[in-house]
Amino acid sequence: MSSIQKKQDVILIGGGIMSATLGALLKELVPDWEITVFERQAGPGEESSNEWNNAGTGHSSLCEINYTVEQPDGTVDISKAIKVNEEFQVSKQFWSYLINSGLIRNPRDFIVPLPHMSLLQGEQNVAFLKKRFEVLAQNPLFQGMEYSDDPAKLREWIPLIMQDRVMNKPMAATRYETGTDVNFGALTRMLFAHLQRKNVVVKCKHNVDDLKRTADGAWELKVRNVASGAVERHTAKFVFIGGGGGSLHLLQKSGIPEGKGIGGFPVSGIFLVCQKPEIVAQHHAKVYGKAPVGAPPMSVPHLDTRLIDGKESLFFGPFAGFSPKFLKFGSMFDLITSVNADNLITMLAAGVNNVSLTAYLIRQVMLSKEERMADLRDFVPNAKSEDWELLEAGQRVQIIKNTAAGKGTLQFGTEVISAADGSIAALLGASPGASTAVSVMLELMKKCFPQQMKEWEPKLREMIPSYGVALSKNPELISEIHASTAQALGLNK
Repeated sequence: MSSIQKKQDVILIGGGIMSATLGALLKELVPDWEITVFERQAGPGEESSNEWNNAGTGHSSLCEINYTVEQPDGTVDISKAIKVNEEFQVSKQFWSYLINSGLIRNPRDFIVPLPHMSLLQGEQNVAFLKKRFEVLAQNPLFQGMEYSDDPAKLREWIPLIMQDRVMNKPMAATRYETGTDVNFGALTRMLFAHLQRKNVVVKCKHNVDDLKRTADGAWELKVRNVASGAVERHTAKFVFIGGGGGSLHLLQKSGIPEGKGIGGFPVSGIFLVCQKPEIVAQHHAKVYGKAPVGAPPMSVPHLDTRLIDGKESLFFGPFAGFSPKFLKFGSMFDLITSVNADNLITMLAAGVNNVSLTAYLIRQVMLSKEERMADLRDFVPNAKSEDWELLEAGQRVQIIKNTAAGKGTLQFGTEVISAADGSIAALLGASPGASTAVSVMLELMKKCFPQQMKEWEPKLREMIPSYGVALSKNPELISEIHASTAQALGLNK
């Protein structure tokens, strides 16, 4: 037996940072809309958004080497770095609005200041890092970034990394003092608590098994209570599928043409974690290196200070792994059941095109803890195995689609897939994900609510002062936003 519930304005599938962000935006823009959220876990923020399942970097291109690409002619393309940085500024502005409006509190529970650094070794890499720094430093978004190849300065910046290090090759770093560590799990839970105070219905332990179009153009969802097995039917004018890796299956079930031919490839992550206070106290930064040849971009090695539940720890990784699950708490059949007649050729082409990636993942899966410790010792020369534990992070499902570059192209990034009429949209992909959630949801709203965007614009500008403005071309506005968000989010303290 199943019960039919009344029609909602909006249904959000998934209790992660994306649904939380979209819900928070819509509740400010149209407070009277009725919104329901379904999450299969016992509470929000338990999957990809959970603080133990992601790096919490606050991706803003201040340390991520893979966001700046050296071109064949030797120039450095920083266009992606600019885009991601601007998008993170948008997120900080929206969070500041929520804090200043009293809608969420205690920003230190989810964001703290932390230097962001890039660190490279070897003559060629050091030359690239200096060139990269010189290009970034000319852009107002990155003013304040420092560069040094002086061992004494590096010992000051990163004492744990420099301790007992044999300096047998050139080494250099860039540093941006006002980077951040973001606890996206805590932020997700804060946002959902705020939404519930605004009468948003949040149903945890509820799994969306299926969805179909109704005669009047709405969407009917078959929702199963995970605890009791009872089935409910819910309908909505608009549905957002924000279930992390689980979004692909629901997008396929929707049957919209825009979702056809798309596949997904799951990549799991493993971190080495140190929680010993005497070691943690020696490192206070997020330090990113360079991905090995053949490694996916999300496998860039980094040593991060994390603040979780008021306690600092160090994360090193991620080491890539493979599991056919699309979610950490998913099914071993997720990958095989995602392959259908529409995307079979795409998936096969991806296998042919990514032999080196497959080989890399196999090597990563086979690594012992001691082999992972050997990689860590490139960062921390005197690291002892007994001080570090292995931690399984969240699953990431990379998009596979046919593009101008060829069939079965593996996409690294996030992408909104929406129906032509804007009645349903799904978010696929991974990094930089959570850090750019507000910009991603604004993109979704432009696609799905084009008629309302003009009406919403004044409120959007109130919440996000840089809305519609290219920050990289407005140095004065950047200074104003840096000052206002730092004050609101407590990043000056």
